[in-house]
Amino acid sequence: MVLSAKQTLPTKIGLFRRNPSSSLRRSPVSLSFPSTELPKRTVLAVSKPLHLSSLRAKSPVVRCEAYEADRSEPQPIDDAAAAETKSEAAKKLKIGIYFATWWALNVVFNIYNKKVLNAYPYPWLTSTLSLAAGSLMMLISWAVGIVETPKTDFDFWKTLFPVAVAHTIGHVAATVSMSKVAVSFTHIIKSGEPAFSVLVSRFLLGETFPTSVYLSLIPIIGGCALSALTELNFNMIGFMGAMISNLAFVFRNIFSKKGMKGKSVSGMNYYACLSMLSLLILTPFAIAVEGPQMWVDGWQTALATVGPQFVWWVAAQSVFYHLYNQVSYMSLDQISPLTFSVGNTMKRISVIVSSIIIFRTPVQPVNALGAAIAILGTFLYSQAKL
Repeated sequence: MVLSAKQTLPTKIGLFRRNPSSSLRRSPVSLSFPSTELPKRTVLAVSKPLHLSSLRAKSPVVRCEAYEADRSEPQPIDDAAAAETKSEAAKKLKIGIYFATWWALNVVFNIYNKKVLNAYPYPWLTSTLSLAAGSLMMLISWAVGIVETPKTDFDFWKTLFPVAVAHTIGHVAATVSMSKVAVSFTHIIKSGEPAFSVLVSRFLLGETFPTSVYLSLIPIIGGCALSALTELNFNMIGFMGAMISNLAFVFRNIFSKKGMKGKSVSGMNYYACLSMLSLLILTPFAIAVEGPQMWVDGWQTALATVGPQFVWWVAAQSVFYHLYNQVSYMSLDQISPLTFSVGNTMKRISVIVSSIIIFRTPVQPVNALGAAIAILGTFLYSQAKL
């Protein structure tokens, strides 16, 4: 090993030889030795600690290279650990962007959706336009190559069909609810979805849950009931629409979990296919329930009342409906169901608060208390299922 000084140091380096027959004396010695053997009982004294950077045997001379401790070179960082840290940070940032985008798009959709329904109270057509806009956007994306076209077969569409039926019912029911009551009230009732999920899974599928899960349903049910009883503009159709939407979305989730196992379709393409199939299911029912004549008359009335900006409202609510759902399905590819559930709870809070502020919805203190209890119960439910 080479042992030579990297710099000329004022540091005192020397060899002390202790001779039994004489007193201790200090004699400076060169750092290059003529042989590999040091005299017996030789002591190396150094005023500062030395770091040996390399040792290389050169027969018959051994040399030493040293540098001061306070000038030592930094230790190399583990590249694998640094890369893993950066990857984890990038993943958290990506999830945060997904959540922020999801909440923002959902708030915007609910605002425009309510504006459209106030001026144009035809929820079946409004629901159809939402699905049609999303389907058109995805078909264009596939055609121009922005998004890779999914590889599907007959079995895929067969397993997707019950999911699409449940999605269609839930979508229309929620829109009907918002056409009759305040957005905040609809979302307060929809925060009770976990209660439907547990009850359906327990009595129809035979699944069992920990006691903590059942206990978390108490504030959910109690909070929703308190909000419903104290709602100033209560409407039975609006209330039942939100309840039916909860039940339908529970079945949608159940069918989706059972039927889509092993299917290699991304979240974005999965929701695109779901929208297209739901559009095919919904269109004939929308025509039968409302009909083109009602739509034309209502459109003319809305244009006369609101003006040309009404067209923008309809386009915005249709596009933002697809976008917020698409982002939510994309986020499911990145996070666990528990994290998604917590994010969904926070989303409801943002929608309820923003809609109350924008539409200046009158809220009694006891009504707000009921909403807070229900949302707290939803959060406790998500934690209990951990």
